[in-house]
Amino acid sequence: MSSNHHHQPLLDPTPPETAYDPTEKVHIIDTNDTDNTNNNTIPPFSWRKLWLFTGPGFLMSIAFLDPGNLEGDLQAGAIAGYSLLWLLLWATAIGLLVQLLSARLGVATGRHLAELCREEYPNWAGKLLWVMAELALIGADIQEVIGSAIALKILTNGFLPLWAGVLITAFDCFIFLFLENYGVRKLEALFAFLIAVMAVSFAWMFGETKPNAKELLVGLVVPKLNSRTIQQAVGVVGCIIMPHNVFLHSALVQSREVDPTKVGRVREALRYYSIESTIALAVSFVINLFVTTVFAKAFFGTAIADSIGLGNAGQFLEERFGGGLVPILYIWAVGLLAAGQSSTITGTYAGQFIMGGFLDLRLKKWARALITRSCAIVPTLIVALIFDSSEDTLDVLNEWLNVLQSIQIPFALIPLLCLVAKEDLMGVFAIGRVLKTVSWLVAALVIAINGYLLQQFFAEEVTGVAFTSIVTVFTAAYVAFVVYLIWRSITVSTFGFYKLRSQVA
Repeated sequence: MSSNHHHQPLLDPTPPETAYDPTEKVHIIDTNDTDNTNNNTIPPFSWRKLWLFTGPGFLMSIAFLDPGNLEGDLQAGAIAGYSLLWLLLWATAIGLLVQLLSARLGVATGRHLAELCREEYPNWAGKLLWVMAELALIGADIQEVIGSAIALKILTNGFLPLWAGVLITAFDCFIFLFLENYGVRKLEALFAFLIAVMAVSFAWMFGETKPNAKELLVGLVVPKLNSRTIQQAVGVVGCIIMPHNVFLHSALVQSREVDPTKVGRVREALRYYSIESTIALAVSFVINLFVTTVFAKAFFGTAIADSIGLGNAGQFLEERFGGGLVPILYIWAVGLLAAGQSSTITGTYAGQFIMGGFLDLRLKKWARALITRSCAIVPTLIVALIFDSSEDTLDVLNEWLNVLQSIQIPFALIPLLCLVAKEDLMGVFAIGRVLKTVSWLVAALVIAINGYLLQQFFAEEVTGVAFTSIVTVFTAAYVAFVVYLIWRSITVSTFGFYKLRSQVA
């Protein structure tokens, strides 16, 4: 008995599984609070409360600034010039809409998307959604970790090979996550610092290269698209909406104390989360804008535009603009390192919520982090060892990883739209007809983009009878599952929630 008493089990015996323990949540001070549990009144706006609610949106915004996005930005600028800035703006707006719906789901239900998918769908469909979410997460993590490893290789003048940078990134990710033991706000402060590093680095590059202001404004307001830039356009949209980020945001918003029995308090939380998420994505848009315009100014129309990637971008900028007070090569590397480090931490965060929610695993946090890191680091190490000496091949791999993200989007977006419209789950916070129509139009646009990517894949990459047969089977299964999710969201409205609602009550 004594040995069992001193042994700490791997499984956390405390049910149920939640995104945050009550002791971990940020307390929202309200001197005007009342004991009326049916209070529908939204408290007056408070800057102090906005500050207390600020944090989850900036963690969410990291996915808009990861190395995969930087890769898409620099290629869009180098190949398409300023012509895709309007698409970057609208893609960010679409991303904001999706993330606000994710936050709405998390605040109104007190549960995150992965948990609700487990309740909503049959076991086979839930497990398949989990596999798709994990694939998307692993693909994103490969880009993020490789981005950090490339930055470390640049900063050490090539002394550290990619595989060593991968191991360092995997290790220091746990060090950063250790900060969570000192409170959610400390971890959020770390992310704020890393975002500030990115902003300063890429703003410095913007100032050094001095992009054309008139062309920048025209690119923002005048839509342009042609056959040569369609692949970059698809990449811009695919990079902005990240599947794992949809799952992540619905969990992050639960880090604040919000009484779900008080409609006014829930509305108040949604108001503050909407403001801080909008500010966070506005910052991320400006940073992405800096990167795109820098490479548009430097390389659009040049012979090397098609060959620029994360690994050689800094060197090309150095050759084009010289050293300066601080060599632009190292400014690029510092920004890239901040992007890679911050996104690997949020990726680990998302992996914990996805695994715990879909599988109902009540594991200790360190165990979930270890499993999540291992799932991503092993394939990343393989990639680093194979592609360390070939930057061109690594860039092609990054492009296809962006495609993987885009293909996986429906498996996060469709369940989100299905759940956030359910009145028996959301109550008064279910989205209305207009917002539902707009949201489904966005989903249709994303699915149409996926169709284009699949068509391009067949046209360019699929050769041979055996390979064609395999890809055809997987494509048919993919389309069938997307159709099933859409059909279920239309025809099924109450499956699995009677038990959930009784638990909440």
